[in-house]
Amino acid sequence: MALGLAVLTASGMLALVSPGTAEAAAPCSGRKAKTLTFSTGEVHIYRRSNYVCAVTVPKRPGVRQWMSVSVRARGGRPVVDEGEFSKRAGPVTVHAGRRHVWVKGSVGRGSVSSGWIRC
Repeated sequence: MALGLAVLTASGMLALVSPGTAEAAAPCSGRKAKTLTFSTGEVHIYRRSNYVCAVTVPKRPGVRQWMSVSVRARGGRPVVDEGEFSKRAGPVTVHAGRRHVWVKGSVGRGSVSSGWIRC
């Protein structure tokens, strides 16, 4: 009986730590390299090995509104995610290697553009 209770308790604890929770907290893998803040939201930029990933999050999540995020490695084409979202735009990932990247994000009428940066 005690073993059965221990197994049920452990499985309940595993259910509390779901993959969706971790994904909501950090949709990109790697270390957070920069945060670009603007009037209606933020763009979070992550770096892992030779890849750069970015997401745009609104200051007021839950409301469907126009959002976009793009990442472009120098010499490459931008990778873009845009549309009406309630939680975030992205993630978008590019292979940057040692190249600079240009990151853009917008929520509603607010926007930010990084210029060429190293992460």
